[in-house]
Amino acid sequence: YGNFIDDLRLYVRGGTGGMGYPRLGGEGGRGGDVWFVAQERTTLKSIRDRYPQKRFVAGTGANSSVKALKGEKGKDCEIHVPLGISVLCDDGKEIGELNAAGERFLAARGGLGGSLATNFMPCKGQRRIVHLDLKLIADVGLVGFPNAGKSSLLSKISHAKPEIANYAFTTIQPELGKIMYADYKQISVADLPGLIEGAHANKGMGHKFLKHVERTKQLLLVVDISGFQLSIKTQFRTALETILLLTKELELYKEELLKKPALLAINKMDLPCAKDNLNELMKQLENPQDFLHLLQEEMIPANTLEFKDIIPVSTYTGEGIEELKARIRKSIDEEAEQENEEYRKKKLLLLQTSE
Repeated sequence: YGNFIDDLRLYVRGGTGGMGYPRLGGEGGRGGDVWFVAQERTTLKSIRDRYPQKRFVAGTGANSSVKALKGEKGKDCEIHVPLGISVLCDDGKEIGELNAAGERFLAARGGLGGSLATNFMPCKGQRRIVHLDLKLIADVGLVGFPNAGKSSLLSKISHAKPEIANYAFTTIQPELGKIMYADYKQISVADLPGLIEGAHANKGMGHKFLKHVERTKQLLLVVDISGFQLSIKTQFRTALETILLLTKELELYKEELLKKPALLAINKMDLPCAKDNLNELMKQLENPQDFLHLLQEEMIPANTLEFKDIIPVSTYTGEGIEELKARIRKSIDEEAEQENEEYRKKKLLLLQTSE
């Protein structure tokens, strides 16, 4: 991943304590600690660029001496990390998270200084390998098969300049773009790599990709109205089949993904007979159950995605793009309102129970 990182592995070590002074019973200083501090406008990439070795060691505690029987504590090491980070052990267990600016997490504790209890010998600091994992990468994630026109759509609705070409898999890493609105609100959109059948089993960029889908607040499915065929060897899929297959892939990876609010953009409306295809698709989407018999059994999702809106667009002529931007905005705003409402209710409950 050249310009986009969502997982970083670091080595952290607390400082060693200082030596004790046996003759006078002096205690050595404690070693410094390693802290992660959440800070806005920091990215994992900036950490990697600034500290290519990715090793962070805190200072050693001062030795006890005649002048200072109690040695000074070693210098702490602070690492600024982005917001919305999970801290994982090397074995993948979550040990902490940082969500708001200024939050701190103790990554490695310094060792104790030498004292009577330790025979005046200092202890070493804690050492471990941790992973910083970015939880949310964007408000909206574009989901679709390769060549559905996700990159073109991203470049149309936002200021991103993704690579666009007429072959499958142009996007191999998430591209982030921002939609700017007249009232200066910004909504971030991630163009995620194209999904293929069997992605949940880690074909193609499978799991990496699906992990990104988990990290967006909402999904925007992008489907080519004329259907999709990966290569000559694979079967041709109609637009409805692609929607059901995408649903199936998301479901097989993690059922919760289908609970995310979703919009559907039907792309390439400039193609001949797109209008007829659209009318047919709309009918099919009203009761998808009636058309499931067209698919093989293992391709049928247990639940279908409920789309908040269905918007026909053409990235070629620009048709429907403004409408799509407005619908995305509406959907994100509604979601935020709902979250605020839930937050208010929680606060009220807390107040009532504490009285």
